[in-house]
Amino acid sequence: MIPKTPIPWSSRCLAVLLPVLLAVFAVQAKDAAVPVVVSQAESRTLTPMQQVAGTLISRNDTRLAAQVEGQVVWVAEVGTHLVTGEAATRLDDTLIREELAENNASVLRAQASVEFSRAELNRLEKLAEKSHAAESRLDQVRRDLAVARSELSAARARSSRSREKLQRASITVPLDGVITERYIQTGEWADAGTAVVRLVDTTALEVQAWVPVAILPYVSSGMLLDFVANGSTGSGRVRTLVPVGDQQSRLYEIRLAVDADGWSSGQGVRLSVPAAVSRTATVVPRDALVMRREGITVFRLAGDSTVEQVSVTTGIADGDYIEVSDGILPGDRVVIRGNERLRDGQAVDAAEKLPGT
Repeated sequence: MIPKTPIPWSSRCLAVLLPVLLAVFAVQAKDAAVPVVVSQAESRTLTPMQQVAGTLISRNDTRLAAQVEGQVVWVAEVGTHLVTGEAATRLDDTLIREELAENNASVLRAQASVEFSRAELNRLEKLAEKSHAAESRLDQVRRDLAVARSELSAARARSSRSREKLQRASITVPLDGVITERYIQTGEWADAGTAVVRLVDTTALEVQAWVPVAILPYVSSGMLLDFVANGSTGSGRVRTLVPVGDQQSRLYEIRLAVDADGWSSGQGVRLSVPAAVSRTATVVPRDALVMRREGITVFRLAGDSTVEQVSVTTGIADGDYIEVSDGILPGDRVVIRGNERLRDGQAVDAAEKLPGT
């Protein structure tokens, strides 16, 4: 039989005191004040918003067409930037130039005929003062002069039309823009009215969107609305409200004038439009919300050293703030940092959130 070794007295004391010490430390840890940051709940006027799809488009998107007929000899390439007055397409103007030369010659002949008839009239008028024999010839010369003047006017009109046709053989752009499409190629024949190129002004953009009829009463001309495109935010004022809806989609068109800087025609956007009348509501920073199994809660500072857990219902978002109801009032101080592991009634060491932090 192996004799038992006596347990030292110090070990016995440690075995007795250790559970007590652990319990004390646990209570102290439980009651230790948790450092948190708090912010105030506020009262704000909020507007329920709805997201609708839209597109950035050019206010000046046009198809240029031939104004005279002819064979195409040159078309600007897609992507070409043109300024007002520059040519986008040229037609063969050989026949037009020949026509202009012929009409100019007709003008010269008509001018000579007028000058001859005028000189003859002057001569006969002087003779008529001395002899009545010239009287019969005067009437004929006056008629000849009238006919010559009429022919001169007609010749000048034909010449003017030919010059205009010659100018129109070069299809110029009416505003600064970019060629985005070519509808005709070099060597093809263009009749008057044939579309040749598409010109887009990239400096004048607007957002085009379609909204349900229920939203129309809350959108007005001049209203500033926000949108998001490719992760970037922008804003624009309502420029157009079309009161007639699309027969198939039952949606109504709205357009916003926007600054073109940083945007491109064709970009898709998400536009925020008001969906109901504005209302006054209590809001808290989004960081005040804590997701628990029992729902969404907010920890409100009770006095200066403890917190109480309040179940809330969220509503409209307003930037970094969100509407809450059921238990939170404007002016209440709510925990926005350090609230992840808080519990109801826990002691805290609260610090106020500084502006801009």
